[in-house]
Amino acid sequence: MSGPGAHPAAAAHLPHLVELMREFYGEAGYPLPKSSAARAFQQLIDAPELGQAWLLTCDDQPAGFLVLTLSYSMEYGGLRGFVDDFFVRPVFRGRGVGAAGLAALEAAARARGVRALLVETSALNTTALSVYRRAGYEATDHLWLTRPLAPPLHAD
Repeated sequence: MSGPGAHPAAAAHLPHLVELMREFYGEAGYPLPKSSAARAFQQLIDAPELGQAWLLTCDDQPAGFLVLTLSYSMEYGGLRGFVDDFFVRPVFRGRGVGAAGLAALEAAARARGVRALLVETSALNTTALSVYRRAGYEATDHLWLTRPLAPPLHAD
């Protein structure tokens, strides 16, 4: 058996990534069409300047996925990365899969010159908060507001 791993997403990973994303959205009660998930991953794979996705594995099995998206930040005077989606299957939680994924994401972000990483999670999700805090993420006094200009994928 092998430990946790993070593999940069490639077209060959799409079936696993799509299923993992559907599981992730399903945990929140959002149905997600396979075609919408596949399109989102394919666009990111085809345009690496937008970010990167990883297939997370454990014991040579698909265990989760992680997505980094990029934008320019005036505050940081350079690129800012956003942990856009992050999911580990329940059976693999607590086994270092998330930590391995976040380490791979941070290394890739540093290699791209990213100056800050952001993540969004619920204040009630104590498990996620613990994972992020162990990885060095801190709460700030910034409040993120959202103005949707198109429906989310789960509403397609």
